[in-house]
Amino acid sequence: MTPDGTWLAPAEWLPPTAEKTADALAAGRVSADEADAMGYEQLPVSADLSAPEMAVRAARRALSRSGRPAGDLDAVLHAWTYYQGHDFWSPAHYVAAGAGALDAVPTGVQQMCNGAAAALRAAAHQLAAQPGGGPVLVTTADRFAPPGFDRWGGDYGVWYGDGATAAVVGTGPAPDGALALHALRTRAAPELESAHRDTGAFHPAPHTRGTSVDVRRTKKAFLAEHGRERFLARLRHETTAVLADALTEAGVGTGGRRLSAVLLPRLGRATAREVYGPAVAAVTDAPLADLGERTGHLGAGDLLSNLAALTADTGPHRLERGAYAAVLSAGAGFTWSAVVVRRT
Repeated sequence: MTPDGTWLAPAEWLPPTAEKTADALAAGRVSADEADAMGYEQLPVSADLSAPEMAVRAARRALSRSGRPAGDLDAVLHAWTYYQGHDFWSPAHYVAAGAGALDAVPTGVQQMCNGAAAALRAAAHQLAAQPGGGPVLVTTADRFAPPGFDRWGGDYGVWYGDGATAAVVGTGPAPDGALALHALRTRAAPELESAHRDTGAFHPAPHTRGTSVDVRRTKKAFLAEHGRERFLARLRHETTAVLADALTEAGVGTGGRRLSAVLLPRLGRATAREVYGPAVAAVTDAPLADLGERTGHLGAGDLLSNLAALTADTGPHRLERGAYAAVLSAGAGFTWSAVVVRRT
């Protein structure tokens, strides 16, 4: 449960440079079938900034939009999925320092691509446990740079874009244009964790098995053992269940409360068609939106990037005041989350 009066002010920071799908096709990095299944135009690519440096920029934007100074923050929760620029350190402390949150307690959150939802959940729990305390800053950032990661071909059905997101989460009077957080529900199936693990052995250091991350290898072995259709059915079941839980908690569907949209993880139109379309339709007839056309999958950042789109000054996905939307999240492990928000 989220504390009454919980609000969040989200923001994102994306690098200004991008790699185009058309160029990846011409270079043979993706096939025509893969491009058609994904349906995305480009991926943002950070030429020089590390993931935590991007997170600081997103954090400053979120603080500006919240109207709260960094000194008011009680905690900074930083989530990520991939390398943060150094082998042995705390990126959460770097983000806190860079954002000016010198009195906050920084914590790293590792729940793969569901990391933003996990951090939001922890923020809500802290606000509930410490009524009257300061707000919490949640950030995410990922940079899927070579040689360690092939953003176009390292995974099945997922293209990875660089970028950072952030949200200031608080209680009490909400900043103008913020989102009221009405529900955040999470489900997990840890027995599926081997989809992203080499089952033959654990390794003593990063990239011991190969020079770059190869999610295709582990997924191929997993699907050979468990079956693709069985796995997709489980994904649909958990998505339906977590969304139904969130809508019930938020009271959407009663008292005239209706969803304006359901925003999806940025995994491409084939996944939207095979998994999210049927899963969401079992619960609501609200329209679906995949906002990944120009971002790809932002690692841990899809959820907050989608929330930022709902609060944009302009744009086709801007949420009207008083309207409700649901945002879905999922991550390796596996974990699924659903957030229901209302534009204040």
